[in-house]
Amino acid sequence: MQLQPTVKFRGIEANAAFEEEIRRRISRLRTYYPAIIGCDVLVKLSDRHHLAGARFDVRIDLAVPGGHVLVSHVAGLRATAREREQERFRKGDELDPERRYGKVAVREAFEVARRRLQDFARKQRGTVKVHAGPPRGRVVRLGKVYGFIEAGDGREVYFNRKSVLGRGLKRLRVGSPVSFAEERGEKGPQASTVRVLR
Repeated sequence: MQLQPTVKFRGIEANAAFEEEIRRRISRLRTYYPAIIGCDVLVKLSDRHHLAGARFDVRIDLAVPGGHVLVSHVAGLRATAREREQERFRKGDELDPERRYGKVAVREAFEVARRRLQDFARKQRGTVKVHAGPPRGRVVRLGKVYGFIEAGDGREVYFNRKSVLGRGLKRLRVGSPVSFAEERGEKGPQASTVRVLR
């Protein structure tokens, strides 16, 4: 890291051990992206309630060649409430007890920063993952309990009635588009999990 990272606290007292923990996490980010130019971290106490406890916000600004990676993490509601995206919350939807601690909020924020930094590095390298779907083909021959699929590369792949999903061979016709998973059989390539496409 070329520049010295800055760590600031708002609403809470600066604690040497807490600050050292943050600096250790900053240096760990270099293992995922060594060309980090600078890093600014702000830990802010956003709420303090006498019964519910504290709520921390963590902001991480990473300067990298070609841009910035910015993380603004708020220790949020329980995952179930977030997943349901409720507009109205009840008392049971309060923060999980462990999320009321500053170290937990910092750990979660640095996990988000790590993932975003890895995504940024992949985009720079041009190696963004593309998930290929299952191979596709067309049925070229049908028997009573078996058939053959012509794969996209021109090969014929054998399948039997047990490998066809749904209503089995009843839905298949010669020329039907299908997707399948290929495996090595005793006499060559064999299709399993044959699914009729619309």
